This record gives sequence, structure tokens and C-alpha cells, in this order.
Amino acid sequence: MSSYKELLAQREKLEKQIEEAKAREYAEVLGEIKQKMADYGITLAELGGGRAKHAKAARPRAGVAPKYRDPDSGSTWSGRGKPPRWIAGQDREKFLIDN
Repeated sequence: MSSYKELLAQREKLEKQIEEAKAREYAEVLGEIKQKMADYGITLAELGGGRAKHAKAARPRAGVAPKYRDPDSGSTWSGRGKPPRWIAGQDREKFLIDN
């Protein structure tokens, strides 16, 4: 039976071999991917890579119309999220904006 230190040494040797094999195969695989992308006209955006992946998150969001108004300061609140101090814990009916 192998000792703990021997097993650790074997693991280190295997991890090194794994990294070397990955490095050897990386260039070949990358070349194949690039060639297929060129052959078929595939873009990074189609693969969901690069900045195209984040384009959805960067789109502008539609604002929500204010539902409540502070009569003292004129501040408004849509009713979404954490309520502001001027309305927290109070009856919201008296702060409703008349439409």
C-alpha cells in the first residue's frame, strides 16, 4: 500500500501530465474551432461570447410611474422596493397621486 506522501507525489505528477496534455491539445482544438467558424461564417455573438453575452443586461429599462408623493418635499415613490422614510410605517392612501 502506498503512503500518503507517495500518493501526493503521484497526484502532482498526474496533474503535471494533465496540464501538459491540455497545453499540447489546446492549440489544435483552437485551430479547429477557428477553421469551422470561418467555414460556416459563425461569429462570436452567435456563440454567446464576448460582450454580446452582456448586451441583454445593458438594455435600458422602462421606468415605473410614481404612485405616491410626499406633500412636504414633493418626492415621489413608485411603490416598488424599500419605502422611503417619508412614507414608511404610515397609511399610504393619503400619499396617493391623483391621476
